[in-house]
Amino acid sequence: MPILCKTACGKRAIIKRPKTGDALCRECFLGAFEAEIHHTITDNALFTPGMTVAIAASGGKDSTVLAYVLKTLNERHNYGLKLILLSIDEGITGYRDDSLETVKQNRDDYEMPLKILSYEELYGWTMDRIVSEIGKNNNCTFCGVFRRQALDRGAKLLGVDCIATGHNADDIAETVLMNVLRGDTARLRRCTDIKTVGEDAIPRMKPLKYAYEKEIVMYAYHRKLVYFSTECVFAPNAYRGHARAYLKDLERIRPSVIIDIILSGEQMAFRDTVKVPTRGTCEKCGFVSSQQPCKACVLLEGLNKGLPKLGIGKKSKGDRMLAEHEKQLVARMNAHSVKNDF
Repeated sequence: MPILCKTACGKRAIIKRPKTGDALCRECFLGAFEAEIHHTITDNALFTPGMTVAIAASGGKDSTVLAYVLKTLNERHNYGLKLILLSIDEGITGYRDDSLETVKQNRDDYEMPLKILSYEELYGWTMDRIVSEIGKNNNCTFCGVFRRQALDRGAKLLGVDCIATGHNADDIAETVLMNVLRGDTARLRRCTDIKTVGEDAIPRMKPLKYAYEKEIVMYAYHRKLVYFSTECVFAPNAYRGHARAYLKDLERIRPSVIIDIILSGEQMAFRDTVKVPTRGTCEKCGFVSSQQPCKACVLLEGLNKGLPKLGIGKKSKGDRMLAEHEKQLVARMNAHSVKNDF
């Protein structure tokens, strides 16, 4: 006997929602998914009429669904937003060059302007070159830091009011776990924020904060959206992968664990004595940072000076490495000067 849709619409159920366990027909699932995103946007006042929003577009399922849903809801509920696709080309051969073709397809399908910025034009380096210098360990540190700042640079260039990112519930739960395991109280305090607003920083919004990754895939499938599904060639070495595997094991036992972890992160409290870095502006590049100079500038300085591990680990370690490098430079200059005297 066929199972009927839980909404009593009379249609046959073809989907069991991972998030709620409800049996739904295609139309009711799509409607429920879009209604929940609309509720997230309105309940948290993410946007105001007249805003220009840059959608961080990678060509993957999350950013593709985000672009499609924002366009749909913007037209359906008259948000009054101007939407722009903003993509970052990290310079990863066989991955990003292919995914950008999907972004261009999204641009044409959704009739949105597209701006592509590359690491090479922003920093003078591609991820392929960085990995050749640093190896396949810690390369995600460079990519993550540069990508976050590259989005800020692109948003500033476009003059947008905010950036919408495709972070989903699984991403945020993974980040909570990672910060707990690393004891990173500063990031743990803000990683569950649905919007980040700071002085001189372009706000970032996460409309998909409560959307399960599995449901995003199901939505993309039933809407027949075109997206790029290949994993980054350097991703298997990322620390996040361990948190993801652990989370998936927990989800098999208790599907609500993803939302439970997010809610725990939102409600977590710290003693007043816990030191929290203050977010300011980097004195070198002028972009948001909680240290001087910012992490992106430190990593870039290390690459340019032939010290690719300069920004990896604690700042004190980097300071010692830089001091030793300067000492060696002075010694070489003195030796060259003595040689020329004869």
